[in-house]
Amino acid sequence: MGSPRRPRKKYETPEHPWRKERIESEKVLVDDYGLVNKKEIYKMDSRLRSYFRQARSLISSTSLQSKKEEKQLLEKLYKYNLIQDKNTKVENVLNLKLKDVMDRRLQTLVYKNGLAKTIKQARQFIVHGHIFVNGRKVAVPSYLVLRDEENKINYDTVSGLSDPENQERAKILGFMEKKKQIAEAEIKKEPKKDETAGHKEHKKETNKERLWKNKEKKTVRKVIKKETKKEEK
Repeated sequence: MGSPRRPRKKYETPEHPWRKERIESEKVLVDDYGLVNKKEIYKMDSRLRSYFRQARSLISSTSLQSKKEEKQLLEKLYKYNLIQDKNTKVENVLNLKLKDVMDRRLQTLVYKNGLAKTIKQARQFIVHGHIFVNGRKVAVPSYLVLRDEENKINYDTVSGLSDPENQERAKILGFMEKKKQIAEAEIKKEPKKDETAGHKEHKKETNKERLWKNKEKKTVRKVIKKETKKEEK
């Protein structure tokens, strides 16, 4: 059991601390998800590893208990919106990535739902108690949001941010509108698949024509050489 004064760690640290590729990827995650330290990455990674361990053990066994545990695992992952179908195979659990778990954090969803301008501001609102999930205050940025709770993330009714005329709220709304406009403009700029395909076909045709022209030129040159040799004889 261990001493209650010294609770065991709920996460595993990397086996090798100085691998450059891992350090670089962790830096990207810290910036993208507005994390305070890498401990938050290790917590989510440990959770993902526990799902993998459970899935691997269930794949190899064929007992009735394993089928029961398999169903429980898939229901749990479906509840967290990590898989889209309860009846999927256990093997598909191994396709999950760390980003899939990080995207279920409350901090990420507060930012994606347009309740904050930046991912770091989303963390600030959660820690300061401005965010309610399904009618209750959640002050933990790493809280994993359930599928049913995803559309129930709002400001606290007592908080000033719940008022649309609030100065900071107006800034957030204006920022989100600009973001939408930029996204729509980028979508319009992107060429359609049919257009790009037609353009490629046109390029191919022009290349073929060039090849034929070069061949014709070569044959004409050969004929001219033959005729000049005959005249010389």
